[in-house]
Amino acid sequence: MSDINRFIALYKGNLIPLTTVPSALTWILHDYFVTLEDEVRFIWVCFNLPRLESNHWILNTYSQTQKWCTSKAMFLWIRYYSIVLLIFDVTQIHLFARPGITSDKVCLGMDPTIRVIGAVSLWSIEIIMQLRIYALYEGSKKVALFNFTLFLGSIAGFLWVLIYNAKLRPALIADAVHLPLPGCPSIHAGIEWAQWIPATAFEGVLFCFALYKGLQKSYWEARTQKRFSLYALLLRDNLLYFFAITCILIFNNLMVVGVTHIPWFSYGPFHAALEILTVRMLLNLRKATAHDLSSVHLTEVHVDQLKNVRRKDTAVAKRNLSALAFQRSEESETLNSPMSSVNTTMGR
Repeated sequence: MSDINRFIALYKGNLIPLTTVPSALTWILHDYFVTLEDEVRFIWVCFNLPRLESNHWILNTYSQTQKWCTSKAMFLWIRYYSIVLLIFDVTQIHLFARPGITSDKVCLGMDPTIRVIGAVSLWSIEIIMQLRIYALYEGSKKVALFNFTLFLGSIAGFLWVLIYNAKLRPALIADAVHLPLPGCPSIHAGIEWAQWIPATAFEGVLFCFALYKGLQKSYWEARTQKRFSLYALLLRDNLLYFFAITCILIFNNLMVVGVTHIPWFSYGPFHAALEILTVRMLLNLRKATAHDLSSVHLTEVHVDQLKNVRRKDTAVAKRNLSALAFQRSEESETLNSPMSSVNTTMGR
């Protein structure tokens, strides 16, 4: 390839992220405002808890601010860190596109920085997914330890590839960094194609764990004709998430390889897709849980079970209501046909 053709190819390659990254920011902001009401209702506000009036337990009609907990903190971290990350991507790409901004040191320092701050988002989400697998396997410490070991291994593999490529990058961009390009040269060589393979392999392992439980659950439901449940919702969302994120990671690797003629879109669409998938998945579970708690009918039979709940003891109230919702759902299974139960649950 002649120098002119190489310059044209690099110039076109640098123009693509200038369009795709703002589109990714628009996508994530659109999803933010679409789901903002659900965030307020199911993340910031408590579930309705029972109160005792005239020796009768009734559900509260008022809302309370939900206390800080691990699940709430993780949700807000994923949501707002990803938005800030997209804003940073847009600012960095368009700022570097101006003449005279980039230099050897700036380009060499920014490349690993962008990869690490993007990997932090992925690692945070993988922690959440490990907790969901832990819940699917009924708190199995062996499964949790196995997945956490693989998780640390994937981080180590990512960092090793990052350091290896960082040592080779000065020579790769030496001839192109001084060209009049809109930003740092988009050159992918060495073993950069292996950057996200550890994460892809780890997601594949988590997907296999979820798939095994899915097949086991399907076989059991086919025999017992049990209705759709929160457990099934958790399992379904896990399978959809792992499949989607694995496809995204594979697509990301194909862009870096360069033999598929897929242009480099930058990491903006990747960051946006991760956030939207995770936020939707978490909100789906919170919606279903809140609906089950608010639909519990308190009868005289269950009053004695709740008499030990103090008015301010919200933690105990939540646990008792969860057990009560499960008990009521089990009692209603004998009265509903499988098809009508599924339709009723999906209609919520």
